[in-house]
Amino acid sequence: MAEIVELVMASPKYARLDPSLVAALAAQEAAKTRRSKEAVKQVKNRLHQSVAAYWQGAADFARWQELLQTTADEGSRRAALRALLGAHHSTRERLPFLDTFYQTLFAGLPPPSSVLDLGCGLNPLALPWMGLPATTRYYACDVDHGQVEFLKGWFALAGQPGQAFVCNLLAPMPPASRLLPTDSPASDVALLLKILPCLEQLDRHIGPRLLAGISAATLIVSFPAQSLGGKGKGMVQHYSGHMAQLVEGHPWQVERFEFPSELVFRLRRGTS
Repeated sequence: MAEIVELVMASPKYARLDPSLVAALAAQEAAKTRRSKEAVKQVKNRLHQSVAAYWQGAADFARWQELLQTTADEGSRRAALRALLGAHHSTRERLPFLDTFYQTLFAGLPPPSSVLDLGCGLNPLALPWMGLPATTRYYACDVDHGQVEFLKGWFALAGQPGQAFVCNLLAPMPPASRLLPTDSPASDVALLLKILPCLEQLDRHIGPRLLAGISAATLIVSFPAQSLGGKGKGMVQHYSGHMAQLVEGHPWQVERFEFPSELVFRLRRGTS
């Protein structure tokens, strides 16, 4: 298994990923075949489908950091951020309605003291559009070490309270408080934006476990409304049914929002 992990992570495409994720997939594939070459191929295929396929070319985090540091005013910084958000398929799809997306999802909620962004991708770059109080602590986690270091630099540049850190959401679910750094309070709002379908490609049972393990008062969960190729293929109907299964039997108030390329559900605990 160690050989499989080493061979997978030797690829530049996967070198930044947390080794625990690669090891978990390597263990699964090693149990299916004694041929390490075949296991490496299958691990790479699964990582491509769930992680790599969503990037628009190679991420140049050093250049991106320099770009943000050289923005002279809010207008030029927002223009730079929009350009960087376009580097990842998930956030690129959101650009046409970025000005209203977060306003809609945070409307009617108490101003959050903290937000947890799970499997965040480049979503924290949209902070200027979120309208959060200046005191809101924003915690962003992802499996990509290079991306997390870049987001740490962005938080420092933006003066954003909070932290970016590495997390492997496929690991056995700890008590929700342990998802956060040890000195952090529980979150008011947790974001799972288009991350569940990616995780379910790697572990089809993760949805109920993940939602049940997050103790935020409000969960905002979204799904793609179209494929990477831009086709609907009944995805809204499919994910509507999937969410109905995930929340069945839970005392959550469920609100639904449809955007041109994204289906969003806002779950609030303790209400019916």
